[in-house]
Amino acid sequence: MKVEVWSDIVCPWCYIGKRRLEKALTRYERADEVEVIWRSFQLDPTQPRGENIPTSEMLARKYGVTPPEAKAMNDRVSALAAEEGLTYHLDRAVTANTFDAHRLIHFAAAHNLAGATQERLMRATLTDGAAVDDTDTLVRLATEAGLPADRTREVLDGDAHADDVHDDIRQARALGISGVPFYAVDRTYGISGAQPVETILDTLRRASSPVAS
Repeated sequence: MKVEVWSDIVCPWCYIGKRRLEKALTRYERADEVEVIWRSFQLDPTQPRGENIPTSEMLARKYGVTPPEAKAMNDRVSALAAEEGLTYHLDRAVTANTFDAHRLIHFAAAHNLAGATQERLMRATLTDGAAVDDTDTLVRLATEAGLPADRTREVLDGDAHADDVHDDIRQARALGISGVPFYAVDRTYGISGAQPVETILDTLRRASSPVAS
């Protein structure tokens, strides 16, 4: 079974969704048969690289709300993250163009470290307040996830895996995906949003049932 997950590094709901998927897999009887594939999605592909503003400021602009209202939005998602064992510090979070981060995850997949790299990048963004469009930061995070520093820098300094990122985004568009996280189970069942663990688990079981196959 293949579970493809479209997500973005800077998306707080995507990190929550990652945890919920992991919890569902710990309860799924055939988890050893599941391959999780991380797919690229950019919430804001127009974000200029290096122009990192506080996420709370971005939210206030995007939704036309006051700074206190933006803080309340962050507080609500942080409380839900805490229920999944995640510690968000969205007061530190900054916007970033995530294209290079997604290229890095594709590179990590070749080393069987896509999940670990996705995890480290999300934590860096949503907990540590790191700007994940900075090359030096990405190299540091990649090595913490187990990737070779020299080769990682070569990838980031060039355009390796750019086509992979574009292809993921094209596939998302073809599938009608407009928001993340989105899970495609064997391209037969889809789950939109950071759904509860039970919903994900039920979908996995239905996908592997004799009727589904």
